[in-house]
Amino acid sequence: MSANLAYTRTLEHFKTGQVFHHLPHKTVMESDNNLFCLLTMCHHPIHSDIEFARQSQHGKPLVVGTYVFSLIAAMTVPDISGAAIANLEYEKIEHNGPVFIGDTLRAETEVLDVRPSKSKPDRGIIYVETRGYNQRNELVLTFRRRVLIRTEMPESYRPDAY
Repeated sequence: MSANLAYTRTLEHFKTGQVFHHLPHKTVMESDNNLFCLLTMCHHPIHSDIEFARQSQHGKPLVVGTYVFSLIAAMTVPDISGAAIANLEYEKIEHNGPVFIGDTLRAETEVLDVRPSKSKPDRGIIYVETRGYNQRNELVLTFRRRVLIRTEMPESYRPDAY
């Protein structure tokens, strides 16, 4: 991530084929998983009961998949959608592999398409694919989304406030 562009990328900053490697990475802690379970009322014992999880194919608790998605999506914000008008659509969300407590996750995003809006000249749409990996470089999550992006930043926008 280029610090001078964080939270300020407009449509012209995105090119088809461009790949962003997002920072920082994040190690998933047991407290992260437990809190997410509590906040979202996820009561399945595969995420919180060690004895139950030992009987599963993985032999240990899994991190909640929607937490993994939320975390990987959040990693992309400074580079991809920090100055967006809106996230228009998420699609093809795939959990490609398990995530466990102690895994360190990282994300990268590839720009698949960039196009100006057909109806409003001050914005456009980018179509991107984000991939999440663990510390062993194993793919654990992929998703695609369309993001509505400005062509110019308003003068009142203050990215330095972040």
